Amino acid sequence: MQTDILIPLVAYLVLVFGLSFYAYTKREKTDSLSDYFIGNRKMGGFLLAMTLTATYISASSFIGGPGAAYKFGLGWVLLSLIQLPAIWLSLSVLGKKFAILARRYNAITLNDLLMVRYNSKPLIWLASFCLLVAFMAAMTVQFIGAARLLESSVNIDYDTGLLIFGVSTAFYTAFGGFRAGILNDALQGIIMLIGALLLLACVVYAAGGVSSAVTTLNEINPELISPQGADGILSFPFMASFWVLVCFGVVGLPHTAVRCMAYKDSKAVHRGIIIGTVVVAILMFSMHLAGALGRASLPDLTIPDAGIPTLMVKVMPPVAAGIFLAAPLAAIMSTVNAQLLQTSATIIKDLYLRMRPQNNVDQTRLTRASGVLNFIIGLLLILCAFNPPDMLIWLNLRAFGALQVVFLWPLVLGLYWSKANATGAMCSIIAGISFFTVCEVMQITPFGFLAIVPSLVISGIVFLIANRFGKPSTIADASVNMS
Repeated sequence: MQTDILIPLVAYLVLVFGLSFYAYTKREKTDSLSDYFIGNRKMGGFLLAMTLTATYISASSFIGGPGAAYKFGLGWVLLSLIQLPAIWLSLSVLGKKFAILARRYNAITLNDLLMVRYNSKPLIWLASFCLLVAFMAAMTVQFIGAARLLESSVNIDYDTGLLIFGVSTAFYTAFGGFRAGILNDALQGIIMLIGALLLLACVVYAAGGVSSAVTTLNEINPELISPQGADGILSFPFMASFWVLVCFGVVGLPHTAVRCMAYKDSKAVHRGIIIGTVVVAILMFSMHLAGALGRASLPDLTIPDAGIPTLMVKVMPPVAAGIFLAAPLAAIMSTVNAQLLQTSATIIKDLYLRMRPQNNVDQTRLTRASGVLNFIIGLLLILCAFNPPDMLIWLNLRAFGALQVVFLWPLVLGLYWSKANATGAMCSIIAGISFFTVCEVMQITPFGFLAIVPSLVISGIVFLIANRFGKPSTIADASVNMS
């Protein structure tokens, strides 16, 4: 075990717990569920940008994506840059209208807004079930990424690393809630920026410069420096599918969307778009380029996901590696925090509270129950993360795709199409998720596209057709001041 690396990492975890305790002391008691799950909608522009960035950038972005760049080459670096508009799209498409409706109807989950818009409990139950299944898969990916990170960099046994990360993350999420999440997201975003830039500089230096690294990649495999990538993976259908999964479709991700209802005012949105887009651009380019060029110094890895953790240990001084090991760990923790909160919010708010009279709700008791539930789910995820696959990115993209197929059209069409109704939304979800599941299980790629593209097309068409047979379900215009 490399204690020089481990000590700074432990210090970072202590800081995370300290911020969580601070967030707990600042929690407002008048509306405990709203504060626990969305921080009573008080985020400014910087916090909004950093929490969206930290939530969006996960084990896939710090481990899986750079691991794919290590395996497929510089073409994957270019592919990663199509993610740059993700923050802008989320805040622009959802934006003020989404936040106004959330305030008007006191919505604290995405399903709250779907219930207001469509007034259909079966729709909410179906959406909640799909969310829970997909989130369990997505969070399992994050747990695997963190355990591999500790295994490769600190020489901790995979199972031990999994326990350390899982218990720590479940505890800080259960204890601090949303407010702890956004404070830690701000800290983690800064650490991610510094760590990504420093790692790239060290990788380039260790390879003898960019030109030398590219020459070495060409000697290993000329396809590593081609725009199509090794094995010709970067075809047009694949790139279009990837853009839908990691950029356009992000609008429909519940843990991203909920942050678009938690900001303070219009100024926060404008600042969040600018800061968030810049931060995502720096992080994506730095991490994926480090993964691709790192193969010049570390050519023989059999598990691509081990690329970034191993590079950090090899090219950085031990203490610096320990400090900046916190960067990918921060990305993973912030994503798990967001998804874990949404999972417990779905169980407590979208399922449990809809089955009992609202006038009997004890906010404080439910908040405590949510914390306990977060911890229990975290322990279940530890069990799910044993026997991991070789490359996380594919499992993560499948979980993302399932969420997008379920939520994208009901959310976007519900906001912008006054005639959208529950029948259209329900049929859209059933058709889309059924086709997506069949394609993934049977490994079908229609016309070379990943399953997400035809699934979204089919679910959109079914929405339009089925909508003709349903009853109108509209909501009144919201008149909340967002200035």
